[in-house]
Amino acid sequence: MAPVSVVTGAGSGVGRVVARALLDAGHRVALAGRRADPLAETAAGVEPDRVLVVPTDITVEASVDALFDAVRERWGRVDVLFNNAGTNVAATPLEEFTLDQWSTVIDTNLTGAFLCARAAYRVMRDQDPQGGRIINNGSVSAHTPRPDAVAYNASKHAITGLTKSISLEGRRHRIACGQIDIGNAATPMTERMTAGVRQADGTIAAEPTMDVAHVADAVRYMAALPLEANVQFMTVMATTMPFIGRG
Repeated sequence: MAPVSVVTGAGSGVGRVVARALLDAGHRVALAGRRADPLAETAAGVEPDRVLVVPTDITVEASVDALFDAVRERWGRVDVLFNNAGTNVAATPLEEFTLDQWSTVIDTNLTGAFLCARAAYRVMRDQDPQGGRIINNGSVSAHTPRPDAVAYNASKHAITGLTKSISLEGRRHRIACGQIDIGNAATPMTERMTAGVRQADGTIAAEPTMDVAHVADAVRYMAALPLEANVQFMTVMATTMPFIGRG
């Protein structure tokens, strides 16, 4: 049977491109995101039996549980979760960063990722055959922070801890967990990079981007591995972006 994948944040950007790549690879894919219309655009032209649109707020436990209940009811299992949904706020210095800004980012990027991973883990643990793969979307900011982005940086560093914890505990249930750290893929979220963003030394500089299709290729490779093998961490980035040496 074709593998079953769940992609969060599937209505735009990296999520949409990865979801289409998994569909092209023969997966049955559940598309999760807050808004139904963008999810329907991602699903356009796909055979109805191979795609499932589930509007989901990943910051709400009941909404996440409903997502995985719907996938299990439709296809009976979950083989892959691409834990992709995320958000950010406008660049803000640490001393001016508000609690509301902090909560907006942490609730989505970290708590939402945890809720989705936990729900997928439970399904993967209990299904027959047992097991599956969780791929968390980190960032180069999981390694080296940008200025004026304290919540995003903290959330992505925390995703690395989440990835390691799932990988450790998942061994006994044939659940593999890896992380893809993406640097400057060309999506609406990174359009500002080409106009110029603040660097670690305080200057403003434009940054190169890469085609988001390269991210989709990488996720598709990770998803295709047998459960006996795992990409624990992968960094895919624009070659000349300021990452090595940043800070």
